[in-house]
Amino acid sequence: MLFQSAESRYNLWVREHYRFLLRSAWALTGSRAIAEDVVQDCFASAWKHREQLRDATLARAWLFQIMRRAAYRHATPGMQSLDDEDQPEQAAPDAGLDDKLDVVKALARLAPIHREVLVLFYFDDMPTAQMAEALEIAPGTVLSRLARARDALKLAMGVPVQTPTGARVTPLRKTQP
Repeated sequence: MLFQSAESRYNLWVREHYRFLLRSAWALTGSRAIAEDVVQDCFASAWKHREQLRDATLARAWLFQIMRRAAYRHATPGMQSLDDEDQPEQAAPDAGLDDKLDVVKALARLAPIHREVLVLFYFDDMPTAQMAEALEIAPGTVLSRLARARDALKLAMGVPVQTPTGARVTPLRKTQP
């Protein structure tokens, strides 16, 4: 690997990390189309600044940092998902798919700092230390954000949350007009 060319190293990054980056970008942006643009921008920037990666074992975290910044550059205030916006609702083939869709919809309603820790931890199985590197925060901050993100996701899904003081927080329900 010491004598690996820059192009072969780049191709390896794409092969090993494209799916991870696309899933993460999709979770951050709420749109597959925007996520694809974000990942392309990420790889273009990574190629341009490839000499900045000193430790090849940190490539995933480094690429996530680049992708994250690109996702925030693409974000617009109040952006809604562009995916399947005009498609009629169809019956899901099984309840498991409904549950997964509920989680994805709830994720879209979370703050980006909560969404990104949940995506890295649960979808990408990234260890806390790598998450800290990718998010440029301390490992303890990763753990506290993860705890808050779990509570926020529960509330977004309509599940009551127990606070540290023992009080119960129940999600607000929208009333029908």
